[in-house]
Amino acid sequence: MSSAVERMNLRKVAIELGLDSKNVSAVVELLDEGATIPFISRYRKEMTGSMDEVQIANVRDRMEQLRSLEQRREFILNTIEEQGKLTEELRGKIEAAENINQLEDLYLPYKPKRKTRATIAREKGLEPLALFLMEQKGNDVTAEAEKYVSKEKDVEDAHAALDGARDIIAEMVSEDAGAREGLRKLFSESALVRSRVIPGKEVEGEKFRDYFEWDEELMKCPSHRMLAMRRGENEGVLMLDIAPDADDALDFLNRKFIKAKNQCAEQVEAAIAGAYKRLLQPSLENEFRQLTKDLADVKAIEVFAQNLRELLLASPLGQKVVLALDPGFKSGCKVVVLDKQGKLLEHTVVYPHLPQREVRQAEDILYRLIAKHQVEAISIGNGTASRETEEFVRKMTEIPKEVIIVMVNESGASVYSASEAAREEFPDYDVTVRGAVSIGRRLTDPLAELVKIDPKSIGVGQYQHDVDQTLLKKKLDEVVESCVNAVGVELNTASKQLLSYVSGIGPSLAKAIVEYRNENGPFKSRRDLSEVPRLGSKAFEQAAGFLRVRNSSNPLDRSAVHPESYPIVEKMAKDVGATIEELISDKEKRKQIDPKKYVTDTVGLPTLNDILKELDKPGRDPRKEFEAFSFQEGVNEIKDLREGMRLPGIVTNVTNFGAFVDIGVHQDGLVHISQLADTFVDDPNKIVKVGQKVMVTVTEVDAPRKRIALSMKGEKVAPKNQAGKTNTPKIPIPKGGGSTDSKKKSGGNDWQDQLAALKGKLGG
Repeated sequence: MSSAVERMNLRKVAIELGLDSKNVSAVVELLDEGATIPFISRYRKEMTGSMDEVQIANVRDRMEQLRSLEQRREFILNTIEEQGKLTEELRGKIEAAENINQLEDLYLPYKPKRKTRATIAREKGLEPLALFLMEQKGNDVTAEAEKYVSKEKDVEDAHAALDGARDIIAEMVSEDAGAREGLRKLFSESALVRSRVIPGKEVEGEKFRDYFEWDEELMKCPSHRMLAMRRGENEGVLMLDIAPDADDALDFLNRKFIKAKNQCAEQVEAAIAGAYKRLLQPSLENEFRQLTKDLADVKAIEVFAQNLRELLLASPLGQKVVLALDPGFKSGCKVVVLDKQGKLLEHTVVYPHLPQREVRQAEDILYRLIAKHQVEAISIGNGTASRETEEFVRKMTEIPKEVIIVMVNESGASVYSASEAAREEFPDYDVTVRGAVSIGRRLTDPLAELVKIDPKSIGVGQYQHDVDQTLLKKKLDEVVESCVNAVGVELNTASKQLLSYVSGIGPSLAKAIVEYRNENGPFKSRRDLSEVPRLGSKAFEQAAGFLRVRNSSNPLDRSAVHPESYPIVEKMAKDVGATIEELISDKEKRKQIDPKKYVTDTVGLPTLNDILKELDKPGRDPRKEFEAFSFQEGVNEIKDLREGMRLPGIVTNVTNFGAFVDIGVHQDGLVHISQLADTFVDDPNKIVKVGQKVMVTVTEVDAPRKRIALSMKGEKVAPKNQAGKTNTPKIPIPKGGGSTDSKKKSGGNDWQDQLAALKGKLGG
């Protein structure tokens, strides 16, 4: 790709995203050099104009699209030139094409293709007849067609000649760039999506009953509904098609190609009808199927990513001695005790529930463990027997009041317990012990534990198995990377999985770091990291600022100040007559610092202000403080629910059509988008987030189908603060501790905005 084209693309990205072209160029250069998005966002603000991670990702994605477009353009130009068919006019059109559809439309007539009805007709010498008909100047088509009758070429009569000529015309029409562009516009503006049940599949496909006979404007079809219908089609229950009114399509094509009223025009009109039915409509339907699928995928993945971010950044309890229970009935409750670093100290099983109901023995065991290890918190998984186990624990009156009782979301714990990571960490323990350990660690540091699990197993997605799996993995990995680097990682205690998400590290270097740590003992400073085999200067540059060494003699190693900025801090301390330790601990000393004095050609006020902010609270955790929570006492099962009940709950999943809320009855209820607030809501994520504590009213209970309808109308909706977080209202907590988190569920908005973008993508 030429430098001129690259510069043009950089300007294009800057204009489209409303960014300074110099900053866009800097971002692209940094990315090309191997810098990560978290690193660029945090430590290269002067170069980027303080772009955030979302803006940087948008620059990267759009630049990748444009570079891919240029590669395709170059390939097409070379291919047509090799065919000897590249005119200056065609070259100009190809070079002016602004999107992939325009480019492919221009390439279509020259694209190598399998033998078609048109190519067979051309082999029979019928192309001159087709061109004669297209001119639409003659009125005796039979006489003209007779000239092409040839037994040698298998053209038996005039009728056969006209059939072949119409095949050629049909292909010419279908490959006309203007015709395709016009029909594409018609599809985007007026196409309907139609769903019908396949006869005989009514019983088998009962779950798709809503779509047995469904018509909807494509522009108004929400992403979740499109994915649901496609799933029904993939399972062999539904027939699905996307198309505008056929008469409208034919009317457009006829206006474009019909120039007269004679026999030739009649032949062309017949060819157009065949072209639309046989070639154009199926081709554009496939295109729009893919495009609407892409849009639905993007929307579903965005929802998943937003939910995952909230879950990963859930409030940590912090370093506490934890007793964790993985509840169960017949198989008992698995019990583990973890030290403040999450290390397994002891494990056992208790049977407080039926059929054994060994309540006294269970109490004795738990009392002993709590006293022996000075337990500070009790973590209970929210699966089977969770409310019964919580009730049992809360009735243990001799548990010290300082010990908090918390229910945590155990989604994915079973996946972790059977994973290679769990086997590597606990080779001598079975899956039940590993699962209980995960439940305990979810309380103290949810981020550090959840990174060990495939994000798709965490249970906060929408149609996650139906969307583009490559795109889904890329997006979710980016979210995990963003969260891990935002929080920071303790170098001496982090797992291999957690380290792998640190900027510039990756799985292989993470493994090397852990191996080096095991062989040589704890890292004494950030600089020691450079001793790790295969960890070069680039990886150190990218990673160092996000790693913490709490026991380092250099206090800056415990902060988010990058080692490249240590000399600046040292100069600041020297200028105010203090050590770095004193500068961090003495607010008055920091007030004496004028950041403008330290501005250089490469370090500006954004970085200097970040340094001062970090010195104020070194290594601060951006996550909200932990807040205990409790479900309504006496409401443990669906049968306990009554319409009109007002209950506390925790949001477990947010979809395009509403939010699922755990109210402590082993089955999440749905707050439909129409019930989220007293005003119109176009996006549930603007109102609620995963993990948010809310008050809901029960509006309907369908116990046989395990469906609970909830409403948040009449409740005060928490506004977002300046950091974009939700300030959730405090919910009264019954005496005796609290519990938090919950289960899982899966699942829109209008596509007006998406299809406006679609038209842009299509060149409309």
